[in-house]
Amino acid sequence: MAQRPATKGRRLFRLAGMTARVATRYTTSRVKSVFQNEEDAQRDRAKAHAEAGQLIAQTLGELKGAVMKVGQMASIAGDLLPKELSSALGALQREAPPMDFEVIAEQIERELGAPPPMLFDHFEQEPFASASIGQVHRARTDDGREVVVKVQYPGVDDAVDSDLAHLKIALRASGLVKIKRKALDAVFGELRARLHEELDYCNEADNVRLFGEMYDDDDAVVVPQVVGERSSQRVLTLTYEPGHHISELEDFGQPVLDEIGASLFRVIADQIFKHQVLHADPNPGNFAFRPDGTVVLYDFGCVKRLDPEIIQAYRDTIRAGFDEDYEGIEQGLVRLGARNTDGPSVPLSYYKPWRDIFMRPLLSDGPYDFGASQLQNEAIKLVPGSLKYLSSFQPPAELVFLDRVVVGHYGNLRTLGARGQYRPLLEAYLGS
Repeated sequence: MAQRPATKGRRLFRLAGMTARVATRYTTSRVKSVFQNEEDAQRDRAKAHAEAGQLIAQTLGELKGAVMKVGQMASIAGDLLPKELSSALGALQREAPPMDFEVIAEQIERELGAPPPMLFDHFEQEPFASASIGQVHRARTDDGREVVVKVQYPGVDDAVDSDLAHLKIALRASGLVKIKRKALDAVFGELRARLHEELDYCNEADNVRLFGEMYDDDDAVVVPQVVGERSSQRVLTLTYEPGHHISELEDFGQPVLDEIGASLFRVIADQIFKHQVLHADPNPGNFAFRPDGTVVLYDFGCVKRLDPEIIQAYRDTIRAGFDEDYEGIEQGLVRLGARNTDGPSVPLSYYKPWRDIFMRPLLSDGPYDFGASQLQNEAIKLVPGSLKYLSSFQPPAELVFLDRVVVGHYGNLRTLGARGQYRPLLEAYLGS
């Protein structure tokens, strides 16, 4: 019998059970801490957080859909969740077992009016790739075009709102999230909006066409084409554009890896500062690379239109960082919504060590080696001394996907082992 997505009722039952269990563990830890010294209380608190993180990650992975997608996002968005949860959620980036083909074939017939053998000259039953909200199959059209067919899992779109509501309650109940309710609500509102867009494959088809126009004259970037007659709201067929996964580049040689790294950096900067439209899912599986240095873009479901005022503030904050203008950094963070002005005042000296770490790839005199980079570990060392200013900062909803892209592609550049001087590339977008 085919494995099928969980029904809405079963999803609610699983999420409610998860919430009750993490809330119980958190409450038990809080009560127990009253009778413990600080060292023992901190150890038990860390254990409770780790157990809650594992439970949440396991449940999200089993349910797939919106909550698994949010888990994947959160695993690279360290400003929202603590390491106990983000580490557990990191497994969701790697683990997305596919649905049985019977489920996929039924969804295609529902959407396009006929089963795969009647719609395609050839359709591979084994998935080419699988993810949180759907999976991809290789196929060939009657006119001989090699294509990929992205099929959404049944019922995923109906469960988005209730999934997110239960996940937010669970995060609150677990004690893992320390930000204000208003800020958390804004972040989840942004996630909800993007997820609803991502679940509309007609919207994604429009995004593919938009990015195709953006890179039409750029030989270093490849965007697939939409096969409209084999697409619908929950099925999207695109031309197949081959390339090597980021884990398959060992034979490319360092000069090609460096060229790919520079192209990837330029693609990100172009989208942020020039087009102000962001391919907002930096998962390595959404990119492929060719021996000539070409970057292939996949999966245009998560696209974020950026607010020009936010981008100007972002530009000004980066410029202030280059100039070591810490008052300018403070004002930039206020404009971005990252600095909570209701919290305690922050000395300007607080920003220097963070600036020195995060901007190091742009400040080096020679090519920066991303493969040897340990910025994330150095940043962790600053966290204990920053805890007293925790309430002075908040994750702004407008930056959720922008931060996701920057952090995600830092990881991609590390995996590539790219080397390069990127400040001159970035300077071109910052203005005087």
